[in-house]
This record gives sequence, C-alpha cells and structure tokens, in this order.
Amino acid sequence: MVNLIVEISKYIIIILMAVYTYYAFRVFGFKDKVKINRTYRKMSQIIFMFHFICYLILFLNTHNLKVLILYSMQLAVLIFALILYQWVYVNLSKLILHNMLFMITIGFVMLTRLSYDDSLRQFYIVVGALVLCLIIPILIDKMWYLVKFGWVYGIIGVFLLLSVLFFGVENYGATNWIIIGGITFQPSEFVKIVFVFCMASLLAKRKDFRYIVVVTVLAAMHVLILVLEKDLGGALIFFITYLVMLFVATSQPLYFFSGLIAGCGASYLAYHTFNHVRVRVAAWRNPWALIDKEGYQVSQSLFAIGTGGWFGMGLSKGLPTSIPVVESDFIFSAISEELGGIFALCLVLICLSCFIMFINIAMKLKDKFYKLVALGLSIMYIFQVFLSIGGVIKFIPSTGVTLPLISSGGSSILSSIILFSVIQGLYVKEQDRNDVSEKKKRRKARTEEQSE
Repeated sequence: MVNLIVEISKYIIIILMAVYTYYAFRVFGFKDKVKINRTYRKMSQIIFMFHFICYLILFLNTHNLKVLILYSMQLAVLIFALILYQWVYVNLSKLILHNMLFMITIGFVMLTRLSYDDSLRQFYIVVGALVLCLIIPILIDKMWYLVKFGWVYGIIGVFLLLSVLFFGVENYGATNWIIIGGITFQPSEFVKIVFVFCMASLLAKRKDFRYIVVVTVLAAMHVLILVLEKDLGGALIFFITYLVMLFVATSQPLYFFSGLIAGCGASYLAYHTFNHVRVRVAAWRNPWALIDKEGYQVSQSLFAIGTGGWFGMGLSKGLPTSIPVVESDFIFSAISEELGGIFALCLVLICLSCFIMFINIAMKLKDKFYKLVALGLSIMYIFQVFLSIGGVIKFIPSTGVTLPLISSGGSSILSSIILFSVIQGLYVKEQDRNDVSEKKKRRKARTEEQSE
C-alpha cells in the first residue's frame, strides 16, 4: 500500500511543481492586482500541499514520529514567515518571498530524506535566519550612508579571508572553514555579500582608469586569497561577479574581455599548480575510467540522475546516499533521482525566475550604488546555481559549491537568505519611493484643480 501511495504521489508532486513553475513566470505578465494576489495565494497553497505530501511519504516509509514533529515545526515557521513578512513589508516582492520559501521547503524535504539530524540543524538555522533577516529591509531603507564605506567593506572582506587562510581547517581539498567555540562556519559565504557592497560602493563613485586599476587590485586580492585557500569555486564566483559589475559600472567592453582573458590564464595556472584541480578535471573528462576513486562521486551522480529518469523513483525509493557529500554539493542529484528530471528542470526554472526578478529590480533602481548591489547579488546567485548544477550533471568540473537555499550547510543557507533579503529590501525601498512620488503627483494635481 505504501509503495502505491509513493508511486501516485510522485506524479502529484511533479504536477504541483510544474504548476508552481508556470505561476512563477506567468505572474510577470499580470497587470491586474486581483489576478496577481490570486496567483500568489495559489502558489502558497502549492507550497503547503507539496510540504504535506512529501512529509506524509517520509513518515509512511520511516514510521518515525520525529518526522511528524519536524513537519509541524516547519509548517508553523512557513506560515509565520509568509504572514509576518507580508505584514511587516507591505510593498515586498511576493515572488521573491514565495520562491525563497519554496526552495527552503524543498531543502527541508530532501535533507529529512537524507539525514534527519542535518534537516533538524538546517531548520534551526533557517528559523534564526528568517527572524534576523526581518530587519534587513529596514536597514537597507534607513542606512543610506552604506555607500560611504567601500574601502571598509574591502578591508573587512580581506581580513576575514586571511583569517581562514591562516587559521582555517581543510575540507575536501579546500581550506575554507574556520572553527570558533566548536562551531564550524565558512566566512567566504558572508564575505560574498560584503564584497558586492564593497565593489558597488567603489564603482559608483568614479570610473577613471587609475581608480579602476586600484579597485581591481582590491578585487583581485579577494580572488587570490580564495585561490590560495584552494576554494576555486568561491574564487570563480567573486571573479565573475566583479567582471559583470565592472562592465555595467563603466560600460567598457575592453575591461570585461580583458578580465575574461586574464581569468582563462589564471585557470590554466591553477590547473598546473593545484593537484585537486587536476583530479576534478580528470574526473570530469572521463569519470568512468576513474570510477573506483577520483571519478566515483561524479559517476554516482550521473547514475542517480539516469536512474530517476523524467518522473523519478519516488521519495525514499532511490539510493542517493551512495553519492559522497550528497546533502550539500550534490543534492541536485538526489532531487533528480527521487523526484525526477521534470521536477529538477522546474527547480532550475524557479531559480531562473528569481534571477529575472532580481535583474528587474536592479534595472528599476535609480541610485547607482543600490543598482550595482542588486546586480552583483543577482550575478552571484545565478552563477552559484550554475556552478552547483553544472558540476552535478558533468557540464563543468565540480567546484564544491552548494545549491542556494536547498543544500545542507549553515553558512550557505544563512548567506543565501541574507542575499534574498537584501534584494527584497532594495525592492521595498524602490516601491516606497514610487509610492511617495505618486502621492506627491496626486497632491499636486488636486492643488492645481482647486486653484482653477
């Protein structure tokens, strides 16, 4: 009976995911506020239905009451976040909020499937992050002087990265973790956001050649330290984000293409300098020849994706735990195996929906500093998604990058929620400004009518 329920549920889950994805894009074309709000209510219902069905399946397969307790706590937090965020910020982007909560929910489901302890730890971190990030839009709106501290942001970022270089611990070939008081975290996840504020502040001020060279040296210091830590995935994210921000700030294609050429040269040097880079490239080129060792992770990932097919094996019916580090770097493989290729493809489209909304926000912002912040965070987000999924499906060599909001990892989930909240704050700030402008226009129009 349980097998039958699992078999039926996987098709229901795919339908829910497909409908949600359709709404995530369809809402861009709506002008009528009534239709928009009705669509968001449907998206909320889909999130809760997906959450309920998945945890029902997990409970039927494990008969573990802890799963039901965890489901109840998660449900309360999702309802709390959905209601409270919209109550605190009347003008917030409901698309960003719904997509963020849905991806967090997908992460909850897959982590509970893979490791109850990891899921419980992720839940506590998400709760803390959601409460903390309630104040971020307020800070963005009130702290207009954030633009003044570009060099301070840069110094803080370099200091944090250097602290990891000298005092960090190695994990999977990269020294990007630090332990304080028994708590392990990844400073580079938070430096990413500080880095964007730093570059946005500096590039918004001037764009003469000498100044750009100095700013580029500061950006290169961040990237170089990450390379020395062997965190090449992080270095790539910082590098591409800076290149795009530089191009948009200066409108100079020469800077962009020069950077790409320099990046290609740096990649060549990294390949010949670091052994673990050569290992990952070899595993990418032909994982089957190295399946007993270096290529085992990629091979198992491809097996999982191929086994799942378009419709998946069904939740708890696959073997995702055979993939090393599946709960973090390779969680997309587990999703593809058990929930199916259609579900996985829809997940990619939801990430793309977030990116489109982020870029729309960046384009509408008038202030150059905030525009560059929104752009930098948008590029940072989508490029991390590309690196994570690209490494899992063997499109590019694996870089050890997590899938934002879904993968296990306290630093990753916290920094991702902060990223979404900062962009949410920028959106609220712009909407509030538009509301004030509209009120002034109406007041002026009334004054003119009365004078006539």
